[in-house]
Amino acid sequence: MSKANSIFDTIYNDYLAPFAHHATPKNKLIAPFVNEVSVNTIFLYAGIATLSILFLYAIKPILYVKRKQNEPPIVPYWIPFIGSAITMGLDPIKFYRKYQQEYGNYFTFILLGRRMVTCLGTEGNNFVFNAKLADASAEAAYKSLTVPVFGKGVVYDVHNSVLMEQKKFVKSGLSNENLRAYVPMIEMETKNYFSRWDKKSDIQDVHKAAAELIIMTASKCLLGDEVRSKLDESFAQIFHDLDGGFKPVNFLFDDLPLPSNKLRDQAHVKMRNFFMDIMKDRREKGITDRTDIMQYLTTNCQYKSGKKLSDEESAHIMIAMLMAGQHTSSTTTAWALLYLAARPTLFNELRQEQIDILGSLHEPLTFDAIKKLTLHDNVVRETLRLRPPILNIIRKVLRDLPIPGTQYVVPKDSYIQSVLAVSHRSEGYFESAETFNPNRWIDFDQNNKERDDDLVDYGFGVLHRASAKSPFLPFGAGRHRCIGEPFAYVQIKTIIAVFVRMFDLALHENTFPECDFTSMIVQPKSSLVQYTKRDN
Repeated sequence: MSKANSIFDTIYNDYLAPFAHHATPKNKLIAPFVNEVSVNTIFLYAGIATLSILFLYAIKPILYVKRKQNEPPIVPYWIPFIGSAITMGLDPIKFYRKYQQEYGNYFTFILLGRRMVTCLGTEGNNFVFNAKLADASAEAAYKSLTVPVFGKGVVYDVHNSVLMEQKKFVKSGLSNENLRAYVPMIEMETKNYFSRWDKKSDIQDVHKAAAELIIMTASKCLLGDEVRSKLDESFAQIFHDLDGGFKPVNFLFDDLPLPSNKLRDQAHVKMRNFFMDIMKDRREKGITDRTDIMQYLTTNCQYKSGKKLSDEESAHIMIAMLMAGQHTSSTTTAWALLYLAARPTLFNELRQEQIDILGSLHEPLTFDAIKKLTLHDNVVRETLRLRPPILNIIRKVLRDLPIPGTQYVVPKDSYIQSVLAVSHRSEGYFESAETFNPNRWIDFDQNNKERDDDLVDYGFGVLHRASAKSPFLPFGAGRHRCIGEPFAYVQIKTIIAVFVRMFDLALHENTFPECDFTSMIVQPKSSLVQYTKRDN
């Protein structure tokens, strides 16, 4: 007998045979295998397993992202390339909070092969929003998602300096004079829409209602009567197909050959031509007295270079305004009404505030009155705090980027993100942070006054640079701060003001809906409410 066979026999007799001996008849899967298998077969399987482990270890650097020197810690993950996509996607808030407790305010996770460096807290917000153009780029982060929807030559398809000029055009068009004209329009559209809820009491989908109403009010105010009058089934289908381009996969990959992307491209051309035909018709008819953005863009806008804003650029800017504002405002409106349904006593408080400011609930709403409705304003702010429609803001890192106050360096070609929902719902910034409490903003405003010595103008108007360090940033900060913020507040506050005049509200089955994290905008999973029509 050879020495090798002697070793095999010893191993078998000392270790395997006793195991087979103690295998009882109940172990029907184990006993026959152990008794009948040969020692050579066992060692063959053991060898294959060992080689497999060695092979996987050898290719580990290829399958798994290796932490670079001074990079923030990487969240562990099992599935190569996929990384933390599944665990993060199931419940982002839980995911970010867990690793914030473990690693602090800066950590990296892998999302479909990409490094996502998460920056939390007020300093993290400031790091992302006030990053220099040479260090981090919003254009590089969002271009693949937005350009096919918005169109060429605008927003993230142009140099940042051009984008700043375009933002200034739109901001000038959203003047207080125009906002003043919009309030009666929004009031009328809201009354007309909710006249459909004509039963004394019934169950309705408040998110569906908000989505339909927001596009009606936005088109009426921003795009004009011609667009509002065309909001029929054909335009709704164009909007739906174009909106289908806003998929998370299009953020990660350029122009995939998906059926939804083909429909998106066709819808973009139809909507662009639709807007351009209205511009042409207005010129031919000599129409110049409109207060909508379309009129302002086509008659008042010229770049610093002397080049006039073209009709195609104007059309693309209007598409961007419509698409970017639709989901954010409609979702915020829906969440606000759901929170009010959960706190029905607030309805009487909101009505009383209107009576105090306007004299009665029958007086027409005005821009000046809307500005004075502090509780209405705080309801919207508190909704945006607890349910910001966009969870995170992303930039692509263009060169190795040190994080101030830490030893960390973000590697080039990574992505950095500020997760607004985490700071918004942090006990470190907001007492009883998970509780809906509009009155908290009275103390917050007193304790967080902005300094007039910290102003900056990126090219579209003066901002407070320090605002990027705020724990509450639903409209972003810095050079990419949303310029639609004034209109959004006027729009949503006016809708709420009209709604509380018309109805009382309660949650359907007394259940507050959970968040749906499967889309890019955080929507309620269920938005049914029980309304009761008020006797005015």
